[in-house]
Amino acid sequence: MTEIRLHNTLSGQVEPFIPLRAGEVGMYTCGPTVYDYAHIGNYRTFVFQDILRRFLKLRGYKLTHVMNLTDVDDRIIAKAAAAGVGIRDYTQKYVQAFFDDCKTLSIESPEHWIRATDCIDDMVKLIQRLQEKTYTYTGEGSIYYRIAKFPNYGKLSKIDVSGIQAGARVDNDRYEKESARDFALWKAPKPGEHFWETSIGAGRPGWHIECSAMAMKYLGETLDIHTGGIDLAFPHHENEIAQSEAATGKPFVRYWLHAEHLLVEGEKMSKSLGNFFTLRDLFAKGYKPSALRFALASVPYRRQLNFTFDGLQQAASAVERLRNFSDRLAQGKFPAGQQPGMAERIAKAAQDFDAGLSDDLNTAMALAAVYDLVREVNIAMDKGEFGQGDVAAAQEFLATFDRVFAVVADDDAQKLQALGYADASGALSDAEVEELVADRQDARKRRDFASSDRIRKELADRGIIVEDNRDGSVRWKRK
Repeated sequence: MTEIRLHNTLSGQVEPFIPLRAGEVGMYTCGPTVYDYAHIGNYRTFVFQDILRRFLKLRGYKLTHVMNLTDVDDRIIAKAAAAGVGIRDYTQKYVQAFFDDCKTLSIESPEHWIRATDCIDDMVKLIQRLQEKTYTYTGEGSIYYRIAKFPNYGKLSKIDVSGIQAGARVDNDRYEKESARDFALWKAPKPGEHFWETSIGAGRPGWHIECSAMAMKYLGETLDIHTGGIDLAFPHHENEIAQSEAATGKPFVRYWLHAEHLLVEGEKMSKSLGNFFTLRDLFAKGYKPSALRFALASVPYRRQLNFTFDGLQQAASAVERLRNFSDRLAQGKFPAGQQPGMAERIAKAAQDFDAGLSDDLNTAMALAAVYDLVREVNIAMDKGEFGQGDVAAAQEFLATFDRVFAVVADDDAQKLQALGYADASGALSDAEVEELVADRQDARKRRDFASSDRIRKELADRGIIVEDNRDGSVRWKRK
C-alpha cells in the first residue's frame, strides 16, 4: 500500500503520516457551535473529517476520535438569555439536529462526543496551570492569556504579531482575523448571564480554552491529528496551541488539517444573498442525502468547493451510476470463469483508489479510479467479456470504496423519512413550488437576476416550467 501523506498546516508541507503510537491515531475535530442549525459549509468540513476517519480505519488504524460540541459561547449565552432558558435547554434542540444530520449524511460518530459544559472543571484546571506559569493576568474579573510570553505565537497561521500593543485584549470569542490580541481564558459574568462558581472565580470559559481542555482530557497532551475549517486556523487553533503548549511544554498537535471554504454558485454563502442552506433546506427541495454527501466529498478538502445545483444533480447521477453498477454485479448473468486481464484491472483500480486517498485525501483521484473501472467493466459486460468469476473481486472493490465514501446503499428514502420527510421521491409539492416561485419574484424585484435565474433553473431541473406573463404575473406547470 502507498504511504499516507497529509498536508500539515503547521509546516505548510505534505508530510508522511506517522502517528505517535504505531497502529493508533488520536484525532480531535472541532465540532459545531450549537446555537443554530449547521449549514452545508460546516458539513463540507465534517464530511472531509469523516472521509479521513474512514480511510484511517480502512488502513487498519485503531482510532480514538474526539469531537466537541461547543454549547457555551457568546452567541449561545445571548440567545439563551433572550429566550429565558438555560444553556442546556436552549442548545439541546440543535445538538439533536446535528446528530440527526450526521446520521443522514452517513457521518460516523466519533468515539467521544464532548459537550463543553460537561468539562468546566477541566478548563479551570488548565487555566490554573497557566496561572502558575505566569501566562495570565486579570482584568475586571476576567482572566487573559498573555501572548507576548509565548514566542512562537503565530506559527500555525503565520500571522505577524510584531505590532501587538502590550495589554491589548479582546473579550469576544470571535474577532478580526488580522488582529492578534490577548484573549480571554475566563470571562467574568455579566448581569443576566449564565455563569459557574469555581475556584478561579465566578464566570464562564472562553471559546479557545474549551477545545484545549477537552482534547487533552481524552487524547493526552500531544495529539496526532487536529482538524477543522480553514477559518479556525486563526485565532482559534493558534490560541489552542499557545495555551496548550504553554501549560504542558510539549507539542500540542503533530498534524493540523484544514478544509477550505465552500462557495455557493461562486459566491460566499450568506443569508443576505439568499444562498444560505442547511441540510433541511436541501432535503425539503427533494435532494437526496447521498447526492449531497457525494458532492461535498468530490472536491479535495484543500480546494475551495463551489456548490451548485447543477453539481448536486451531477452528484445524484454519479451515485445512481454506482448503484446501477452494484445491482448489475449482483443480478447480472455472465459467462463462467474469469476473463483474461480482468482481475489485474480490478486490482489496479484498487491500487489507484488507495493511492489517491493516500495523497493527502485526493478524493478526485480516488473517484476517478472508481469510475474508470465502472466504465470499463460496463463495456466489458456489454461485450460478454466479463466473467462470473470476476464478480467477487469487483464487488469487493466496490465495498472497499463504500467503506470510505458511503453512498452505494440505496437508503435515502429511509433516512429522509426518519427526519420527517414523508415524500422522499424528490418531487416538489405544490406549496414548495409556490414558495420557490415567490422567492424568484422577490429576487426579480430586487433586480437580483443571478438568484432569479438560479431559482428558475432549479425549478426546471425539478420538472417545473415557469412562465412569465407580460402583466408581471407568473404561472407554473409540471413537465
